[in-house]
Amino acid sequence: MTKETKTMSGVILLTVPSIAYGGYFLLGVLSGQYAELELTSFQQAMFRAGHAHAGVLIILSLLAQLFADHASLSPRWKWTARLSFPVSSLLISGGFFAAAGTPGSTSPNALIAMLYFGIAVLVTGLVTLGIGLLRKQS
Repeated sequence: MTKETKTMSGVILLTVPSIAYGGYFLLGVLSGQYAELELTSFQQAMFRAGHAHAGVLIILSLLAQLFADHASLSPRWKWTARLSFPVSSLLISGGFFAAAGTPGSTSPNALIAMLYFGIAVLVTGLVTLGIGLLRKQS
């Protein structure tokens, strides 16, 4: 395991408690423990999706760090691959939350663009890492 992988994985793992706390808080909201936070069904769906995407993409971020060690890429492209996964996790999950953050909203607001930008960042990382793993080792 390279120093870069250890550092990035350590930073990524430090984000997991915030995801776990978010799940705990979301469970409380959805079970009615916070009566002052009445969510529309649209908001509930978006918040669930945001939380689920955060968890799944953080796991993918950890795997990508290990794969980057074996990719045939320049250092710049390896860092592009390494960073794109955790950044996309923030953008995609944040996009779900931000797009439904207006009280009483029943449809996404303009901040939904954050989600689409996060998807573009994720695809960039996936394609970069995939090509790097398929390239002949030099």
